[in-house]
Amino acid sequence: MASARDIMTGGAECVGENESLLDAARKMRDLDVGSLPICGEDNRLKGMLTDRDIVVKCLAEGGDPSSAKAGDFAEGKPVTIGADDPVEEILRTMTQYKVRRLPVIDGHDLIGIVSQGDVARNLPEEKVGDLVEAISS
Repeated sequence: MASARDIMTGGAECVGENESLLDAARKMRDLDVGSLPICGEDNRLKGMLTDRDIVVKCLAEGGDPSSAKAGDFAEGKPVTIGADDPVEEILRTMTQYKVRRLPVIDGHDLIGIVSQGDVARNLPEEKVGDLVEAISS
């Protein structure tokens, strides 16, 4: 069975914990993505930042995205998957935490991102519907 390492998109771009939300938004635009991992000065994963976080937690609250730091929006311990974890474990984790993207960690290093689409392409067809249903509910 395939592992996270086999199906992930490698070379994950991070937004630094001290970068502004404005910089994060521009990076999302340039990469055409809706979320980015937040990485610390120590290159450790601090969390995930979504375009929705920027809108709901900064703009809607009257915050200034040019001065708000990405690291301030990293909540709790990020949900991750190990590089050698099988697709079934990725499916369980996405379902449990209702997330569509998981940072892939090898040791302490972020090596990629695995998406709902990556998992769907590598699951038997009857399980794909379960994944979509579980995450969307």
